[in-house]
Order: sequence, then C-alpha cells, then structure tokens
Amino acid sequence: MHDLTLEPATDPLELYRYRDGLYAADMLTAAITGLDFFTFLAGRARTKTEICAELKIDERPTDVMLTLFTAMGLVENRAGQFELTVKAGEHLVRNSPWYLGPYYASLQGRPVCQDILNVLKTGKPANWASLKDEQAWAKAMERAEFAAQFTAAMDCRGVYLAQALAKYLELREHSSLLDIAGGSGIYACSLVARHSHLRATVLEKKPVDSVAQKKIAERGFSGRVSVAAGDMFKDELPAGHDVHLFSNVLHDWDAPEVEHLIGKCFAALPRGGMVVIHDMHVNADKSGPLAVAAYSAMLATITEGKCYAVSEMNDFLIKAGFREPRFSATAADRSVIAAVK
Repeated sequence: MHDLTLEPATDPLELYRYRDGLYAADMLTAAITGLDFFTFLAGRARTKTEICAELKIDERPTDVMLTLFTAMGLVENRAGQFELTVKAGEHLVRNSPWYLGPYYASLQGRPVCQDILNVLKTGKPANWASLKDEQAWAKAMERAEFAAQFTAAMDCRGVYLAQALAKYLELREHSSLLDIAGGSGIYACSLVARHSHLRATVLEKKPVDSVAQKKIAERGFSGRVSVAAGDMFKDELPAGHDVHLFSNVLHDWDAPEVEHLIGKCFAALPRGGMVVIHDMHVNADKSGPLAVAAYSAMLATITEGKCYAVSEMNDFLIKAGFREPRFSATAADRSVIAAVK
C-alpha cells in the first residue's frame, strides 16, 4: 500500500500546468477568430456588462475570458472598464501592421476552439473533452464506465494534492470530516492518514459511491473512512461532522449552486464547525494568476462553473454566516479557504 503521508522527491508543478492550461490557447483563438474581440475592444473601453450585451455572449464564460486576458497581459481592468494593453493593440487588432489574426485563423476549426465559442454565446457547457459521442460532464458522470474513468483521473491527481492540504489543515479540535462529492475518497484518506484522531465520511452520488468504497478499502482505510450515497444538492447532508470539505468541487458549478451548497454546510455544521474549500482560486481582483486563469478556461468550457476569485468565495461564505475566511496556498497552484461557523 502507498503511504499517503509520503511526499515525492520532485515537484510536479509544470506537469499539472501542461494539462490544466490546455484550453487557454483555444479561448484566445476563439476570441480572435470568432469574435474579433480585440478589434472590438480597441474602439473604446467597456464594462463586462457592455461587452456581453454588444457581443451577445454569456456573463460566466466572459468573466473567465476577461480574467484570462488580464492575466495574459492583453487587457487591463481600470475601475470596471476593460481596455487593451499596448501588446494587444499592436498584435491582435485588425488594422495593425503586426496583426496576428491570420496566424490564429488556421486553428479556428479545432473542436475545443469551436466549443469555447459556443459556450461564450450560450453559457452552456460542451461535451466532455469535445468528444462528439460524449455528453456534458455532469450527465456523463451518471454512467458507471465514465464515472470510474473520471474518478480514477481525479484520484491520481489527489494523491499529491491531498498531501499538501492535509499538511496545511489544523484539525486537532475537530473529530469528524464530511468530504462532499469526495470522488474516490483520496482526500478523506489522506486527511485521516495525517490526523490519527480523525474519522471521515465521503458523500457521493451513485455510481461513484461504489468506486469510492473500493478505493478506500484498497488503501486500508475502511475502518476510518465510510461512504454515504447521496446527492449534495437534493439530499440532507449527513449529520455528526464538524468539518465539511469541498475539494475541487465548487468550481464545477455556477454561483447560485455554490451559494446553495455553502448555505447547506452552514445549516448542518455545529457551532465552531469549519468549512474547507480546496481549489484553484483567482486573485481577489481577477488579475491572475495565469495558471489559474488558464485552468478556468477549461472549467468554463466543460462544466457549469469556473475558478472563483478569493473575493467571490469570501463573499459566499460571509453571506452564508461563516466568519473570518482564511486563504492559504497549498501545492500545484491550488489553495484552501477555510471559515468557521
């Protein structure tokens, strides 16, 4: 059995970034070739609301696009007004002698590029990995074969990421953790491996609950980590836990759903209980980091969500009734926000 407290000798950061940033170039290509976005913005600065209205594009992916282009150094946000940088004006505006539009046009037929353009126009997520014979992510997860494949992908990622989270969290005053939509249970297992007094429950929908039970047993944690089958949106959260964890979960959903889930946590946790949000978070002013903004382009395309800004997540938590949200970086561009009831 692999020791879940054992750390690798090397840093896999760049390997994570290669995969997480795959959709960023396609989003730039879609904006240049499908919207002529930079020529449009060269006329005058505009607010996000104005951009959405004039280009007839949806707010959620537009927010992600503007964050990405800000992190890339192509636009600047001046008190809510977005304007081009000199670099974008020279190389991405149609009437410039250095215009690179034709260079990008040769790639505009890429399936991901076409999907991003459609998501910008409709706000609806594309099929998983732009596969024609696949469904959108949330629907595909209802099939046992896809659920097993996707959960395995998230499990191997979590073997490293869960280490950093477990090292960061101070849980001496807490005894029972609920890992909401916890996939294979890798985070729950890693946390109880690091904190010997802790017990955990993984809440997952069918058929992922069966995958979780198998993986937890294989890792030898069945005595300390249980699995509860349920829908985090529709069902009551299991009682008896003083820590609630969302690890790489909230980024799959739009703001109303995120607020709903955080509100359910507040209602279910005891006084002094803690909610922990482990994810990739955009800077409070949505200026980057670039690696997070690039990953958000992927999320905005294949899910109903995005990478939320620290300021947005803090607002959700405080609105629900939590106090003193605390932010800390962990590993591979991930971070944790924790708040107490």
